[in-house]
Amino acid sequence: MDRQIYLDNSATTPLSDATKKKISEMLEIYGNPSSLHSLGQRAEAELKIARESVLTALGVRAREGELIFTSSGTEATALALFGSAHAKERRDATRILITNSEHSSVKNSAAQLAREGFEIVEIPTARGVLDLDVLKAALDKKIFLASFMLVNNETGARYDIESAFSLIKQKYPEAITHCDAVQGFMKIAFSPSSLHADLVSVSGHKLHAPKGVGALYISADMIKKKKIVPYIYGGGQEKGLRSGTENTIGIAAFGASVADIRTRRAENARKLEELYLYATDKLESLGLRINRPEGARVSHIINITLPNIKSETALHFLSADGVFVSSGSACSSHSKNPSGALIAFGITPAEADCSLRVSLSEYTEKSDIDALCDSLASALSRLVRIK
Repeated sequence: MDRQIYLDNSATTPLSDATKKKISEMLEIYGNPSSLHSLGQRAEAELKIARESVLTALGVRAREGELIFTSSGTEATALALFGSAHAKERRDATRILITNSEHSSVKNSAAQLAREGFEIVEIPTARGVLDLDVLKAALDKKIFLASFMLVNNETGARYDIESAFSLIKQKYPEAITHCDAVQGFMKIAFSPSSLHADLVSVSGHKLHAPKGVGALYISADMIKKKKIVPYIYGGGQEKGLRSGTENTIGIAAFGASVADIRTRRAENARKLEELYLYATDKLESLGLRINRPEGARVSHIINITLPNIKSETALHFLSADGVFVSSGSACSSHSKNPSGALIAFGITPAEADCSLRVSLSEYTEKSDIDALCDSLASALSRLVRIK
């Protein structure tokens, strides 16, 4: 294969130069950050730098909350959901609200909590819009937790978390609010306070950092009132909320990547919006349908439906041509069922089975879009269509 046109950045991203440089530096900083000697203190200092980098990017001011490093966005979300659910006895407050298009890390965690006795209520997100009327109807004294994603990882819909969490907090201030911001962090402007979120999950490998590192922001109020407990026990690292020796190399690289992206944030946003418009125009000219959210959207995720060509068939064709996209979330790529997020969006199972996700990064160029469209044009003329 002579070329690699990588357009699957919502699944994972290539390492940036800043990240590679930091990883190289960290190979010599091998002390355990919990050790008291100078080598351990040097490693601990790197954790502090990374923590401050991510908190600054999140817009968190001093004493507003803590950042707990984890092994992934999935683990950060698990800590948010199980850590709050198991914090203390919930008498009447047992209702958990999620959207009907959540990432599997939330959906499957909620399913487990349902088996533990919690009531799960799904809020519709048709055409990429969070239904605030259904949310209002679901609010009563049973509400314990709401966990809503900021950006849908398959459709690129940007949900109105600010209004949703504000509604919840106004009526039930003690209810806990968690936002899976993995696809939104460093792509759009927000802070935990602007979202009215007690908990926010983020991940490194969506931001040109290595896989194996994520983080959970926890508000000061959650910590003060002991509304969250660990579910991994051990040596008490990460403020006692996530035991286990920290992935110092990965964490430092995560912090370096975030700091690097912050220097170009506005420039990246402009470039991605220009690429989005360029790509959607070219894709539609091929006769492909863009599954555009009716509300707010991001610029790095484009979902398209092919005319009666299965996405798996198209993926293999494009891959053989050196073009890499996705049929949806990489975390659920082995599932034989149609995408739940796309069904929730409002397309049929048959259409979902013929849909692809194209996801961009600041390293994407118009020439990559041209290569994708050329390859898709060839696919449309050569691949067998289902009836």
